[in-house]
Amino acid sequence: MTTNSTRVFVARLLGLDVFDPLGDRLGRLRDAVVLDRGPTKPPQVIGLVVEVPGKKRVFVPMTRITSMDPSQIICTGLVNLRRFEQRGAEMLMVAELFDRRLTLRDGSGGAVVEDVAMERNRTGDWHVSQLFVRRDLGSPLRGLRRGGERLIIDWLDAFHGTTDEPQGATQFVAQHEDLKAADFADALHEMNDKRRIEVAGELQDDRLADVLQELPDDDQVQILTSLTRERAADVLEEMDPDDAADLLNELPEAQKEELLQLMEPDDAEDVRRLLEYEEDTAGSLMTTVPVILPPEATVAEALAHVRREELTPALASSIFVCRPPLETPTGRYLGVVHIQQLLRYPPPEPLGNIIDTDLEAIGDQSDVSEVSRILATYNLNSLPVVNTEGRLVGAVTIDDVLDHLLPDDWRAQDDAPEQKRGDRRG
Repeated sequence: MTTNSTRVFVARLLGLDVFDPLGDRLGRLRDAVVLDRGPTKPPQVIGLVVEVPGKKRVFVPMTRITSMDPSQIICTGLVNLRRFEQRGAEMLMVAELFDRRLTLRDGSGGAVVEDVAMERNRTGDWHVSQLFVRRDLGSPLRGLRRGGERLIIDWLDAFHGTTDEPQGATQFVAQHEDLKAADFADALHEMNDKRRIEVAGELQDDRLADVLQELPDDDQVQILTSLTRERAADVLEEMDPDDAADLLNELPEAQKEELLQLMEPDDAEDVRRLLEYEEDTAGSLMTTVPVILPPEATVAEALAHVRREELTPALASSIFVCRPPLETPTGRYLGVVHIQQLLRYPPPEPLGNIIDTDLEAIGDQSDVSEVSRILATYNLNSLPVVNTEGRLVGAVTIDDVLDHLLPDDWRAQDDAPEQKRGDRRG
């Protein structure tokens, strides 16, 4: 193996592109895998975790890395594309070493790991050699040293015994703040139970809500039940009502009711209405908060509404026109205005003049098969849902239907093993 450096700090490499020898991009570096060899020996670095197209994370052995520097990483291209799974004494460097609290052997107190250096020895093997740490603010003074000081220490200059003390997650969250919620959820799903809860607990309520919606049911329940009841209710309020209802349906009845009682009344009411619908009905899939405007609203106002960052593309594709009240259940449903129509008319044009009245709303008790048939027949991203009184009660989006039609554990499923030659830990 030839590398541009025999020592590299991992935080500087995160997010780098990984290329094969021909210059084709394989993926992006997300973590490194180390083998725990006990407290008296530094961990051996056995491979990298690379995110390949399709947002799947795979294992690339260090024996396949031919060049590594702060601008790019090059491998042999012989990579097994089976989804990465942790084994035995393996640890994820970023997920499990960053933010770890240590006690320094010189007696000067504790520190928190902010970065990790790996180094190649004469035989070509890689191991963890140094730690970039921040002293705990509570550490005793030693000469001119102060709590919060940052320094580089050798791995063996700190005690590395196992501990049940919670590991911080500030560094991990900061370094992954630009990830889309689905990608962050993938990283969270791959962690062990303890680390998953620690990282989830560090997220802001709105970010955690977005990430929860992308996780398998078991992970959602585990994380939600690890929170205080008050915070769990706050996070549920930040979730889309249909996702919150699905999650609450996974909980025991007493726990579900307790959380609903702790939620803000308006948010709880939306969720309760969704919980009343039978499974496999349009009502059970819909969101209760689509874009709803009166017929007097203008094209300019509608465009301002669909520009909102929190809207999914599917919800932003349609404006549902109703008589007041505009909160679901609304007044009489009048029709829909598609986003393409907004782009074809002048800003002052009232929505009532450009309503698509040919698209009929579907009843909230309609079967999911009927919903999917209409969406497919008319190439729609969303479909209005009304009750027996002709009031809009929500909208079903194409992603809601896909989520329903896929297997329950589709978020945790792997593709059939593909590989470009090479063993799993070869």
